[in-house]
Amino acid sequence: MRRFDVSAPDFETAFAAFLAEPRGSPADVEGAVVRVIDAVRAEGVAALIRFSREFDQVELGETDLRVSEAEIAAGAAACPAQLREAIAFAARRIGAYHRRLVPADGGFTDAEGVALGWRWTPLDAVGLYVPGGRAAYPSTVLMNAVPARIAGVSRIAMVTPPGGLKPAVLAAALEAGVTEIWRVGGAQAVAALAYGAGPIRPVDKIVGPGNAYVTAAKRRVYGAVGIDSLAGPSEVVVVADGDNDPAWIAADLLAQAEHDPDAQSILITDDAAFAEAVLSAIASTLETLPTGRDAAASWRDHGAVVLAPLDRAPALVDQIAPEHVEFATEQPERLADRVRHAGAIFLGRHTPEAIGDYVAGSNHVLPTSRAARFSSGLSTIDFLKRTSTLKCDPGAFRALAPAGMTLAEAEGLAAHGLSMSLRINLDH
Repeated sequence: MRRFDVSAPDFETAFAAFLAEPRGSPADVEGAVVRVIDAVRAEGVAALIRFSREFDQVELGETDLRVSEAEIAAGAAACPAQLREAIAFAARRIGAYHRRLVPADGGFTDAEGVALGWRWTPLDAVGLYVPGGRAAYPSTVLMNAVPARIAGVSRIAMVTPPGGLKPAVLAAALEAGVTEIWRVGGAQAVAALAYGAGPIRPVDKIVGPGNAYVTAAKRRVYGAVGIDSLAGPSEVVVVADGDNDPAWIAADLLAQAEHDPDAQSILITDDAAFAEAVLSAIASTLETLPTGRDAAASWRDHGAVVLAPLDRAPALVDQIAPEHVEFATEQPERLADRVRHAGAIFLGRHTPEAIGDYVAGSNHVLPTSRAARFSSGLSTIDFLKRTSTLKCDPGAFRALAPAGMTLAEAEGLAAHGLSMSLRINLDH
C-alpha cells in the first residue's frame, strides 16, 4: 500500500508513476491466445475438447458441451429459494433501469427538404462470457443478458468454464431467459463464439468479463465480431471525509480488493487521523475475511491512501478515471458533479459500490484501466445498431447536389460526381 500527500513536492510524478504500474498482464498471454484461437479455427470442436482437458482437467465429448434445458431447470431449482428471490429482485431492477435507456427511432426534414432519420435494430446474436474461476457470478449473467433481452437480441449464447455451472448461475440464466449455454471457457470459448466450432454457431458480438486470456482473445477476434470492452482488473476510488465510520470505508475498499490480487482500491481523504483509522480497520477486517488472501495482496501491491483537500478530489478522480468512485461526503453532488471520467459514481455514505454490483439497477460491467476517459458502462445501447435513413425529393436533391459535385471533383472521385450530375438539370 502506498501513501501520498498532494502537498509533497514530488506528488504529481510519484502518483502518475503509481497509476502507470501494470496490473494483471502475464507476459506470455498473447502467444498462448494466438495458439488457441488458431487451433479452434482450424479444428473446431476437437480443439475445444482438447483444451477442456488441458486447461480445465475435464473430459468432454461433443454432445456434452451444451447444457440441456432440463439441466438448466434442475440447476436453477437447486438454488436456495432466498437466493432465487434475490436474483429475481435484481433482474427486475436491472430491467427497469435499462428499459429507460432504449433509444427511440426518429427523424426530421431540414430546410432544403431532405428527410433525415435514424432507426435502431437489435443484434441478431450475442455471446455472453461468464467467468467460472474464483466464484460463481449470477450477477454477471443478469447484467449482460437482461439488457440484451430488452434490446431485442433473439439469440444469447452463454459460455462458461465447466466448473462455472453453479446453481446460482443457472438460476440467473433462467431468470434472464438464456437457454443456450455451453461448457467451454477461456480463449477457446471466445474463438468458438467468434468463428463457430461444431455445434456452437458464431455470434455478432461478445460481452462479459474474463481473465487476461479471455481479454486478449476478445482483442484478437475484434473485427470478426464486436466486443463490449477490454476489461482489466477491477478498481475503486473512495473519496471520504472524517465523518465516516472507518469500518464502512475499509469494507468498501476491500470489497474491490477481494475480486483479484490485481484489483486496485484508493482512498482519498482530507483527514489524516481518519486515514489511519481506516488502515487499522482494514488490517483487522483482513484477519477474518474469507477472501482475505486475495484482498490483502491487492491492498498491499496496488492500494493507496491519498491525503488531499476534498476540493482536489474531482481532479484526482479524473486523472485516475476509475471504474467506480464513491463520494462518502456530506454533499456528494458538489464534488461528483465536477467529475468527467468515471465508469459509475456512487453518491453519499449509504451508497457503497457493492450495491451497484448487484441490485441498484445500473450496470456493473464498466470501463477499467482508465477507459472511462472514452467509454461507458454496458447498457441496452450496446446491443443495438443505429442505421441512418435519407430521402431526397427532386427539389431537395437539386439543393444539395451542386455542393456535393464540387466536393467530389475536389476529391478526384469522378463517378461520385457523375452519380449526382446525371440526376440534375442545372438549367432548371
